[in-house]
Amino acid sequence: MKLGFIGAGNMACAMIGGIIKSNLINCREIIASAATQKTIDRVSEEFDIEVTLDNKEVAKADILFLAVKPIYCSQVIEETKCVQVSDSQIIVSIAAGKSIKWLEGAYGSEKKIIRIMPNTPALVGEGMTAVCPNKNVKQDELDRICRLLESFGKAEVIDERLMDAVIAVSGSSPAYVFMFIEAMADAAVAEGMNREQAYQFAAQSVLGSAKMILETGKHPAELKDMVCSPAGTTIEAVRALEKSGFRGSVMEGMRACADRSRNM
Repeated sequence: MKLGFIGAGNMACAMIGGIIKSNLINCREIIASAATQKTIDRVSEEFDIEVTLDNKEVAKADILFLAVKPIYCSQVIEETKCVQVSDSQIIVSIAAGKSIKWLEGAYGSEKKIIRIMPNTPALVGEGMTAVCPNKNVKQDELDRICRLLESFGKAEVIDERLMDAVIAVSGSSPAYVFMFIEAMADAAVAEGMNREQAYQFAAQSVLGSAKMILETGKHPAELKDMVCSPAGTTIEAVRALEKSGFRGSVMEGMRACADRSRNM
């Protein structure tokens, strides 16, 4: 089985890295293309996969990942859709804002198309990927794609109407989390901690807190209350964060993200 990636940006590299680390697919079974020699040289050196500047070569893959920015989708599809491939080829798009209906219009309604939204923690085996197949994809084919996506984290089939919410809550959210960790580390540095230690304490606390939600099944509010002693330090921090509009700011940011996805 040959995997092809048209586009070798951050998200594609996160997926390629995750797939290779899982040992599910041999690196020699992966081919990727990019617009510049510099990019494919870097990708070749990092992952030891086949690379090319010719998108048509990649388009022959059994499973084709369309991993270019949304503004380039039409151009790339027009360039590659004439390539003769088997009827069993599955096209997997990670392009935000490009619906299954749009992809069917571009590729042809008879094609097997799956729309996904992964996130960059795929690179460390902790990705979260939403999966939306079109009607042409059989259950065993969907299962195969999900197994592939689960090689670098978790994957869940969802209704496409939720994709804008997915982009806000997982596709883009690593950026918000990184900002949160950076802010916590900056505050620790202001209190006298060295920078390296500050990032270690902040990042591990976020990792552990997320794991508590996933593994205990408890509501986040219940877990928060477990930390907030009466008249203690934590509730004082919570009070200050709420006064500054902490949760409202997060929700507004996610709404802006979802709105942008809807209007792309």
